[in-house]
Amino acid sequence: MEQSNSVGRHAGWQPRHLLAETSDGGLAGIAPCYVKSHSRGEYVFDHGWAEAYERAGGNYYPKLQVAVPFTPVTGPRLLVRDGPLADAVRGGLADALTQVTDQNDLSSAHVTFLTADEWRMLGARGFLQRTDQQFHWENAGFATFDDFLAQLASRKRKGIRRERKEALSAGIDVHWLTGSDLTESVWDAFFAFYMETGSRKWGRPYLTREFFSLVGASMGERILLVMAKRGSRWIGGALNFLGDDTIYGRNWGATEHHPFLHFEICYYQAIDYAIAHKLKVVEAGAQGEHKLARGYMPKTTYSAHYIADPALRRAIAEYLRRERTYVDAAGAELAAAAPFRKDLVEQE
Repeated sequence: MEQSNSVGRHAGWQPRHLLAETSDGGLAGIAPCYVKSHSRGEYVFDHGWAEAYERAGGNYYPKLQVAVPFTPVTGPRLLVRDGPLADAVRGGLADALTQVTDQNDLSSAHVTFLTADEWRMLGARGFLQRTDQQFHWENAGFATFDDFLAQLASRKRKGIRRERKEALSAGIDVHWLTGSDLTESVWDAFFAFYMETGSRKWGRPYLTREFFSLVGASMGERILLVMAKRGSRWIGGALNFLGDDTIYGRNWGATEHHPFLHFEICYYQAIDYAIAHKLKVVEAGAQGEHKLARGYMPKTTYSAHYIADPALRRAIAEYLRRERTYVDAAGAELAAAAPFRKDLVEQE
C-alpha cells in the first residue's frame, strides 16, 4: 500500500512504524503505526470522540493508529520474534506507544482489530478496551453448498436458493481467478468496479491502480478474485485474500447492478470456495447484520485505546463500559436469531 502510494501523507496515513531493536541492531519487534489527520478507513469509529474533544477546545488530530490500513481483519498488531523475550518485547512496544503519543503531542493511540490476548495485555497497561462485532461463516466439514443449506431453517434455505438463482438469471457466469489468472486486463476491469462503487460509497477510494498490480505480482496465489461476466464483459467482482484456513473478503464493485448479485459474488461464492478447498472460515468484512440470514454468525472484534487527556479518557472509559455491555447483549440476541434449524441448535 505504501509502495503504490495508496498510503502516505497525502492520504492522511503517514507511516511512522515503531521498531524494537536488540543491542546489536537486530529487529526484535514492530508495531505498524500511522500518524493520522482524520478517522477514515479504520472501521472502528471514533468520530464522536473527536467532535466532543474539539468542542471542548482540544485537538484530537493528529493521532496514532496501529493498524493495517483499510483492513478490518483481526490479527497480531504487536509483532515480535518468538523466543523467551517475546512477552517482554511485546510489553515494551505497548509502553512505547504511550510514550510516543505523549512525547509527540498526539491526542491518542489506537490499536485496532488486535487479538484478544493483546487486548487484555493492553488493558492491563491502561489502554481503554473496546469491542464490536463482525459476521463470519464457519465450515462444519460440509462437502457441498447443499450440505450447508441442509443446516438452515426451511424458509432461509428457500430464500438463499431463490437469491442465487435470481442473481445469475440475466445470463451471468461466475469465475474464480487466482495466481496467473490475475492479468493486467483483469485488474483493469476490477479497478473500474472498485472505483465506481467506492466513489459512490466513500467519495474517494484509497487504493491506486498500481496497488492491484503489485499485490497480484507479490502474492497472487493468496488472492481469490470472484468475477461476474455477462456475455463477453466483466460486470462485477469481489477481491478476497486467502489465509491458511480463512478467506478474507475485502473489496467489491460492479458496473452493472442485478438483484442479489452482491450476495452471490461476495458471500455465497466465498462459501462455495471454502467448502471446495476445505477452508474453515469466511470473514466477509465489517458490519452487516444482513449477513446473519445467510449463515454468517456474530464474532467479537477488539480494539484498545490510549487517551492522553485525563478528562477525555474518563469520559470515553464510561462510554466504553456501556458500549461493551450493549455489544455483548446484541451479540447474544443476534446469535439467538441464527438461521439454523431449531432441532440442530437444541442438539448442540
